[in-house]
Amino acid sequence: MRECGNWKFHIPSGAGRILDTLHEAGFEAYIVGGCVRDCILGRTPTDWDITTSASPQKMKQLFRKTVDTGIQHGTVTVLMPDGQYEVTTYRVDGEYLDGRHPEEVTFTASLTEDLKRRDFTINAMAYSEETGVIDEFDGIGDIRRKMIRAVGNADRRFSEDALRIMRALRFSAQLDYSIEEKTREAITRFAPRLSLVSAERIRTELEKTICSDHPERLRDAYMLGLTKYFLPEFDVCMSCAQNNPHHRYTVGEHILHAMQAVRADKVLRLTMLLHDIGKPSCKTTDAEGIDHFHGHVNKSAEMAGRILKRLRYDNATIDTVVRLVSCHDMYMENTESAVRFGMVRVGPELFLPLMEVKLADGAAQSSYRIGMKRRQVDTWIRLYREIIRRGDCLDLKHLAVTGKDLIAAGVPRGPELGTVLKRMLQDVLQEPSHNEKTYLMNRYVLRENL
Repeated sequence: MRECGNWKFHIPSGAGRILDTLHEAGFEAYIVGGCVRDCILGRTPTDWDITTSASPQKMKQLFRKTVDTGIQHGTVTVLMPDGQYEVTTYRVDGEYLDGRHPEEVTFTASLTEDLKRRDFTINAMAYSEETGVIDEFDGIGDIRRKMIRAVGNADRRFSEDALRIMRALRFSAQLDYSIEEKTREAITRFAPRLSLVSAERIRTELEKTICSDHPERLRDAYMLGLTKYFLPEFDVCMSCAQNNPHHRYTVGEHILHAMQAVRADKVLRLTMLLHDIGKPSCKTTDAEGIDHFHGHVNKSAEMAGRILKRLRYDNATIDTVVRLVSCHDMYMENTESAVRFGMVRVGPELFLPLMEVKLADGAAQSSYRIGMKRRQVDTWIRLYREIIRRGDCLDLKHLAVTGKDLIAAGVPRGPELGTVLKRMLQDVLQEPSHNEKTYLMNRYVLRENL
């Protein structure tokens, strides 16, 4: 552990050895960026980046195991016993013609010049045991002010790399910081450049934002004019009123409050983001002025699948979120049979997550019947646990009769065989004690062949 003032830097042994090796060879070397910020905040960094005055060629001479991960930009990955560390030569970036990457970089002997090119002041600090924290742009002051501020000229920072727009939003959500006014103004001006950023990059930053402790910061993205470039469906929700006893917010505000009300799990947060995304297109108003949203569940599920594909999510995530969205308004009687059918519809493994979705949905509604809604979910969870404890049959795999049994009894291969098995399963879901081979064969095969 290395200390500087009130801050403790628990630098991993590998990173410490790299710093010491570079220093002993006569070069400057620092940990830099987010790891310095996290140490000052008392957090454990997930990545340890190192910057140095040594050239890539010198680094390759000093360390036995290296990988040329980005050597044209001065980055060498050094392999140490405890992990891999990216070490980058001080550099000055050239023009960003594509709005994401510099066309060329120039190596420099100045740490300050290297720090100038970074995105936000809280990420533009460096540390070594010899010098302590190097803070040329008052990143520590912005940490104290709880502020996200661009390094130097904000317009230049966002014109260089449009992804920084999403990173500003993400850091404000993760750290619960406000975005400094000039930085906000620049974000609004350069928002159209988000069209230059790949869907995968947008997805990563959006996911980190909504999975933070403050997913409601997506409201800032809407107010800054960002969501219309990657989630325009949300903009429509923000202006869609819900004049209905069950609601107190617009659709968009309900979505934001629902995300806050569910735990920070990727699938659950995505589900709450998209569970009502189809409501505006389904809205009708009756003669008494009450708004209704008939068909919004199916519409939201369809839109959720399309949006997640657009953001390049994997098929497993898309399938899970769409299933939860399509069932989020599902009602069940307070009986074991009803809960069994509900478990089959969403998938037994998703039943408890669905209950979390329902609780979050209710928490973001009005107080109308809220107690009844919570008690309803509690009852369903209790019944679910009893069903699981008892091991009731919920699928064809655990049915007492197999396809081979039916074929042996004279049921022809093909659609009829599948139909008989499904009818048996429906019976067993209604009454688990019927999952007995003799009963099922007599009821659905032998009797019907008489």
